[in-house]
Amino acid sequence: MKFQRLEVWQLSYELSCSIYQQTKGIRDWGFRDQITRSGLSVPSNIAEGIERKGIKEQVQFLFIAKGSLAELMTQLMIGRDIGYLDADFVDEKLKIAERISAMLAGLIYRIKSHNPS
Repeated sequence: MKFQRLEVWQLSYELSCSIYQQTKGIRDWGFRDQITRSGLSVPSNIAEGIERKGIKEQVQFLFIAKGSLAELMTQLMIGRDIGYLDADFVDEKLKIAERISAMLAGLIYRIKSHNPS
């Protein structure tokens, strides 16, 4: 399975790119660094997990991606509430993130159920 063909990877890749574009003007380097790192972690861990040979490793990396996604969602909400990020942008990205989270849960379930340990 090629990770680039997975819709969950494609959506998370686009989400990460949009986070970089939206935050490039934020002068709070610590905030900008943290939110872009968590956003970057999602598609990166999906890719790494899918390319791993062992089922346990695949699932582990997908769970890491899911955790990074939760971190990103938290940072988006904080960014909105402190005035760094536009509310409409954040609301749109949170909806996408929720979809990605559900897709990751489904992918984890599918991998585990097709390959019981």
